[in-house]
Amino acid sequence: MADIAENPGRRRGVMLVLAAPSGAGKSTIARRLLAEDPMIDLSISATTRGRRKSEEEGIHYFFLTPEAFMEKRDAGAFLEWAAVHGNFYATPRDAVERSLAAGRDVLFDIDVQGAEQLKRKMPEDVVGIFVLPPSMEALKARLNARAEDSKAAMEVRLANATGEIARWHDYEYVVINDDLDDAYDLVRSILRAERAKREYKSVIPHHVEALLGE
Repeated sequence: MADIAENPGRRRGVMLVLAAPSGAGKSTIARRLLAEDPMIDLSISATTRGRRKSEEEGIHYFFLTPEAFMEKRDAGAFLEWAAVHGNFYATPRDAVERSLAAGRDVLFDIDVQGAEQLKRKMPEDVVGIFVLPPSMEALKARLNARAEDSKAAMEVRLANATGEIARWHDYEYVVINDDLDDAYDLVRSILRAERAKREYKSVIPHHVEALLGE
């Protein structure tokens, strides 16, 4: 059988949800996946958080005022939304549904609350991967290395990490990011396996039917 990624229209896309406490490395893994796999689309979140100097509108996030965010939420424009670290975050609906219908996979680099909402609303489409740090000391070091975050913001993220880590069992897969290359390879392997499951569910029954009809 040809590489599943070469035949995107033959299956429904995978909603690949990467969740983790801040600083665990999920965004680094996500960026590498997007750079190396042409069949993955990034779900760009909307947020009321202030834009960092390195971020661009429509590439990293859609930056909204609280009023605009609530207006879109009330209009049903979001698949999920959550209040995280004192700001609102959400997943815009239309782009995700278009990608899935076209057989393209959609990558979600989101918070734990958002991941849980997606799993409740679209359980057949979502594959959840929780990324853990090797230790709390490593997590603290990674957060301290973020030059763009204030000390207060880092303290909030670290305080929330314990509760987020305790929910690891809500995910189909868990990856410990002790070595970035190893963690990335494991995430890629998970995606390949989930693509294969969907390929078989959507393609094999039709193929068998055609064989028996010859």
